[in-house]
Amino acid sequence: MSLKKLVCTAAVAAFVVITAPAAAAQQGQPDEVDALPFMPAPATQVWATRSLSAQPGQAQPQFLRLDIDQLTPRFVTSDSPATVRITGKIVNIGDRKVSDIVLRLERGEPLDSEDDLRKALREPAAAEAVQPKFTPVAGELEPGQQKDFTLEVPLRGTEPTSLEVERPGIYPILANVNGRPDYGGQARLAALSTLLPVLGVPGGETRGKPGASSKLTVLWPIADRPRLVRLGGEGRSELIDDELAASLSVNGRLYGLLQAYEQAVPQMSTAMCLAIDPDLLRTVQAMSTGYQLRGGTEGKGRIEAKLWLDRLKLAVTGRCVVALPYADADLVALNRAKLATMRTLAVTDGPKLIQDVLSVQPLPDLVWPEDGVLDQSTFDELVTPQPDKGYPGAKSLLLDPTGIADAPGTAPVVIGGKNPVTAVKIDSMVSDALQGSESRPRTLSGVTTPVESQPVSVQNALAVLVFRAGWQGDGRNVLVAPPRRWHAPLSEMTEFLTTAQKLLTSGYASQTGLAELTGATPAVTNAKISYPPEAGAREISAIISDSVTDQSVELNGLVAAMQQEDSAHASPSDLADPLWLGLLRAMSGAWRGNEQGARSAAEVSQSELNALTGMVGVTQPNSPILLGSGDSPIPVTITNKLDVRVTVRINLADTPGIRKLDLADQVLPARGERVVRVPVEVLRSGRFPVSVRLTTPEGVALGDTVKLEVSSSAYGTITVIITVIAGIALVLLSGRRIYKRVRARNGENGGAPSIENVTPEKSSA
Repeated sequence: MSLKKLVCTAAVAAFVVITAPAAAAQQGQPDEVDALPFMPAPATQVWATRSLSAQPGQAQPQFLRLDIDQLTPRFVTSDSPATVRITGKIVNIGDRKVSDIVLRLERGEPLDSEDDLRKALREPAAAEAVQPKFTPVAGELEPGQQKDFTLEVPLRGTEPTSLEVERPGIYPILANVNGRPDYGGQARLAALSTLLPVLGVPGGETRGKPGASSKLTVLWPIADRPRLVRLGGEGRSELIDDELAASLSVNGRLYGLLQAYEQAVPQMSTAMCLAIDPDLLRTVQAMSTGYQLRGGTEGKGRIEAKLWLDRLKLAVTGRCVVALPYADADLVALNRAKLATMRTLAVTDGPKLIQDVLSVQPLPDLVWPEDGVLDQSTFDELVTPQPDKGYPGAKSLLLDPTGIADAPGTAPVVIGGKNPVTAVKIDSMVSDALQGSESRPRTLSGVTTPVESQPVSVQNALAVLVFRAGWQGDGRNVLVAPPRRWHAPLSEMTEFLTTAQKLLTSGYASQTGLAELTGATPAVTNAKISYPPEAGAREISAIISDSVTDQSVELNGLVAAMQQEDSAHASPSDLADPLWLGLLRAMSGAWRGNEQGARSAAEVSQSELNALTGMVGVTQPNSPILLGSGDSPIPVTITNKLDVRVTVRINLADTPGIRKLDLADQVLPARGERVVRVPVEVLRSGRFPVSVRLTTPEGVALGDTVKLEVSSSAYGTITVIITVIAGIALVLLSGRRIYKRVRARNGENGGAPSIENVTPEKSSA
């Protein structure tokens, strides 16, 4: 299984609750009854723990919740305080009173190898090596009540509450809460597990500096999920929602990311590099001039967007910047959907936009794909130059180690082939620890937690980073890349970067620029692309990519029918490019694992496409159309509200009584209207509903279908011919009958006497 799927924890974790049988132990002996049936979850938050879902077939009662507000020190050095201090609260979330609530910190044996550390990130390591004395917290808590606490224990020494840390190491620690719920015995009711890095013991031993310091590089992401619907002039841009306004404000996520970068970059100017999503940059730029939300409501974040954008411009001046694929598009999914043009747009539009808006040149021809992996086909397409489209091909890639085969070590490698490229490896153990369980469920001993929705902390990532620098100081590259849409408080971001600065200033690590890595001459030149199966399972679904493919075909057909009127009017690309970018938003990697979000984005892009095609169509006449003869044409008014010329085809639906005749395609001028006489042949008199619709020559529907009422009292040509033939036949048949009657009469009177010579018979009366 890829480390991308492993649970990476950050600061504080979840709790579980069990009820111990009353006979299991006595209330006064918590040391003997505090074991859980499985290990507690690793730390994911410094300020709160959360419950695990119950094991299959079991109903786990929940009594207490342990919330940690602060843990100090987070990273122990020789000049740190000699005590470990945690503050927080214990909350009774159950349905019964809990008595005799006690708390202690336990620790396990130090983790000496990378394998041990990776295992501890997946599942909490044992922390029973030192089990100090419990400290009372509360005599009792009724349901709904809570109790604040502060626990301070010696880091070393022989005191009853001491952690007895005598040498440097990466120590598993456990905050263990015991209590006695009504109708039950003393039991562990809440727990927290995390890692505590100790580089130097206060008053004791300090870890010696390595022979070759680690080479530290930090790739700091500035990204968000797509929110832009339509880009317009001042006040006319439209967003899905107004969540960015809060994110850009003080205490917001994007505000914190930028502030943490600003604070760290003076001391880490070489090591730090911003990775910016161009779509976010375009969205914030649109917000800074005023915007609306979908539905017509005015957006509230104009000032915040302008201030944040101005700060970003100042912060990146002369600094390292990387352009993410536009809207962080899923390049593999685009390639599978045969959307090559969109894939190229995703990696070429962003650098231009960043340079235009921020006046800084991103590292050229560098691609950082979603999850840091590519399949072979997508890789081949990305690195192949396309001179006709002005695409030079990717020259370097940022990849997860699971995405590269035959590439030992941490240094950059060359992935060979017709177009070899340099692949720079991301340190997956540090980055995954920062990822935590923010977007992936985790499974511990058969217990699955739901997806974390709150910010993750960085405590375990600190431990991993200290281990890399202090215990693996062999000159290795450590490229740290937090999650694309990292959701952590400013204090946690600052804590992580502060730890990195301490490692740099103390000589355990040295700064290495990303440009130095991408421009290096690798020793390994035969590496290969590897695509983990679990990465494929996270791609944008085929349902969404099929929808985007259909929309791209429709948009291509529309663009093919457009021509620029003149230099004073818009070009087809002016109208189509925003829609292509909208399609990329529907294929954003932000929607991995969020099918509903992807569907909504695809619906937004479809509505924008419909709005564009709806600008050309047939105008409904005010009254029925009267045809004076059988070959009279039907007048159809067609309108083009676009700022480009459009070639259209008028389509009449099959209508009984009317036969369509051929008509050439029509060219509608920009923002123009024409009345076109559509030739038809009326086969009979009467009233006909005729459905008319415009399409492009390639069949893309334009506007709505309009139903015309057509009336005709005239006969068509065929009807007249039939009538004339019938008349002639009637005359001929009538003449023939008269002729036969005359002949018959003459034949009967030939031998009979004339009536004039016959004497009338007299009456006998």
